[in-house]
Amino acid sequence: MNNNITVALAGNPNVGKSTIFNALTGMNQHTGNWAGKTVGNALGYCKSSHFSYTFVDIPGTYSLMAHSPEEEVARDFLCSDKPQAVVVVCDATCLERNLNLVLQTMGICKKVIVCVNLLDQAKRKKIKVDLEKLEQLLGVSVVGTCGHKKQSLKPLLTAIDNIFLKEEQNNCYNPLFPSPLENIQAESIVKKAEEIAKAVVSYPKNYHNPDRKLDKIFTSKTFGFPIMLLFLAAIFWITITGANYPSALLTAFFGKIENWLSSLFLWLGAPHWLYGSLVLGVYRTLSWVVAVMLPPMAIFFPLFTLLEDAGFLPRIAFNLDKPFERCNACGKQALTMCMGFGCNAVGVTGCRIIDSKRERLLAILTNCFVPCNGRFPAIIAIITIFFVLKNSAFSSIYSAIILTFIILFAILMTFFITKILSATVLKGAPSSYTLELPPYRKPQFTKVIVRSVLDRTLFVLGRSVIVAAPAGLVIWVMANITVGDTSVLQHCALFLDPFAKLLGLDGAILLGFILGLPANEIVIPIIIMTYMNTGALCELSLTAMRELFISNGWTLNTAISVILFSLFHWPCATTILTIKKETGSIKWTAFAVIMPTALSIIVCMVFNFLSNLI
Repeated sequence: MNNNITVALAGNPNVGKSTIFNALTGMNQHTGNWAGKTVGNALGYCKSSHFSYTFVDIPGTYSLMAHSPEEEVARDFLCSDKPQAVVVVCDATCLERNLNLVLQTMGICKKVIVCVNLLDQAKRKKIKVDLEKLEQLLGVSVVGTCGHKKQSLKPLLTAIDNIFLKEEQNNCYNPLFPSPLENIQAESIVKKAEEIAKAVVSYPKNYHNPDRKLDKIFTSKTFGFPIMLLFLAAIFWITITGANYPSALLTAFFGKIENWLSSLFLWLGAPHWLYGSLVLGVYRTLSWVVAVMLPPMAIFFPLFTLLEDAGFLPRIAFNLDKPFERCNACGKQALTMCMGFGCNAVGVTGCRIIDSKRERLLAILTNCFVPCNGRFPAIIAIITIFFVLKNSAFSSIYSAIILTFIILFAILMTFFITKILSATVLKGAPSSYTLELPPYRKPQFTKVIVRSVLDRTLFVLGRSVIVAAPAGLVIWVMANITVGDTSVLQHCALFLDPFAKLLGLDGAILLGFILGLPANEIVIPIIIMTYMNTGALCELSLTAMRELFISNGWTLNTAISVILFSLFHWPCATTILTIKKETGSIKWTAFAVIMPTALSIIVCMVFNFLSNLI
């Protein structure tokens, strides 16, 4: 007997395969309560008291008659790579649909184990599954589990051991289907699955699926979109309100470290240029990025993931499916667009769940039109300064409401640009796909918070820090090298000023966006530094910032122009690198930079022209 045995984990999308895979192997394959999370095979290792196993988490598939790239990966692995055993994971709350794949798998694999997962969810819905009878009808081992409870997986590992310990079963095909898959009629599989499900699944006569009741509200034409906007506004309000205090704490903490570093450089007798470039340039830029970016991300990502884990996120995709279809795009783009609110780079990576290359490109190219956490601080600061500063008692609520309308405008613009692209450079009809609405589930709060902080927040923050460090050095050098009596930074601002005026901006604002390419969080600090003619980034209160901006010619129209430019300008450096990695094309990467840049210029010019007429 081979001491290292390959076991495939198969199953429909969203049945908990990756959760079981993580529990068995100790890995961190990302999980979520919607279909399409796994888009490639993941390998992990596990030892039992008898054998060593290589578990392969293959993409979710409804059938081995592949209709998508994920299903092709799953089918090819089962049919060509021929694992020594297959565990088919099923959802206890909708067993009939899952049994189709079970029966197909049994037709081509000698050793199959059926894992009926999510028994706790079935119990909550008063659904009972007779596992013993199911085992008798199928003629294979059947194990019940609750994937997020590691203790419940011990019987599964024991069942896998037993199938290899019983040598007499090694060369037997399952009695239901002694012939290969190609000889099995699909209709007979569906009929057989229905018969088995009726025999083993029971629920109360007066049973009413609570998910359907909720879906009548969340996916209705009347309430679906308003509820979606309310959730969005609530997330923004919690993020805005909750991020203020930890941001202030981090700023104070980094300020103390800066004082310590200043004393150290003074004690060492370091030259001013070295102290300035490293402390006032690199360190101060990095500390600003972390202090401004970390708190909102640490709040937004867990909230976003909780909605995902609860099952609400796929309902958003369902609601937006028709609008995206009218744009000749894929409804899954709604999911990647939502990811972009946390980080556009994450949203671009998430576009892997879209099967069609054309529709995947549409999603990648338009993802930057929704503002990420890096752009939120500048937009929120401007909203607060020019719209709600006088109503400080309710400023966070007003800011969240105004921000929600701004986001709604960005979403509408995403539809508009997607429609234009699909009618020009990316022509094509929308592809069909299966959009599964997973059951509503109680979120796993601890796991969600830990994983969202480690997998998303710190990951995105790390990439931002890498690109922000050299930017801090460049900005400091430009602010401290003078030509005549004017710094290079101000010379650049003066050079850009005539063109910037056409956009309703000024040279300092436009320069802030250009130098903020590595990290959008430093746009406002650069603008302040240019106006004040200081050699390093500095922080001001909102009141002082308002006075500084107004003294430099800002009006309400300027503020709106800055918000519009911030919404639609080029992606940050991290997102650009991610686009290059995901598309593998310099051409499409360049297009992803040029297109939003042109759009931001056109939108701001039109607004500036119209505002001057009024």
